[in-house]
Amino acid sequence: MCYFQQTRWSCGWWKWGHFKQQCSKEYRTGETCGMKLVFETTFEGDICKVCKDIEKKQRKWNKLSSDITRWRQEGNRKATIEKAEKDLDDVEKSVLELNEKHYQKVHEEI
Repeated sequence: MCYFQQTRWSCGWWKWGHFKQQCSKEYRTGETCGMKLVFETTFEGDICKVCKDIEKKQRKWNKLSSDITRWRQEGNRKATIEKAEKDLDDVEKSVLELNEKHYQKVHEEI
């Protein structure tokens, strides 16, 4: 039951910070007992890195989607459309994975 700093972002994401205080169960200097308790939480007003990555990938997905729509109207771009559709699927999978990672971390027990 050693105490650690914690950082929490506005989106709910959190991470452990530096070691702050040793508990009475651990007698070795510089060692921790393995159980982490929050000493102090620092709140960040911004969103976490994962949310920023999700936003980037969402912008890329929107751009690819609008490009595909435009290219279909122009015609004569079959190979380009096929590649963009593959990229669109990859971006969509990445967004879903990041959303799942974020959900798991936010709802994880501390």
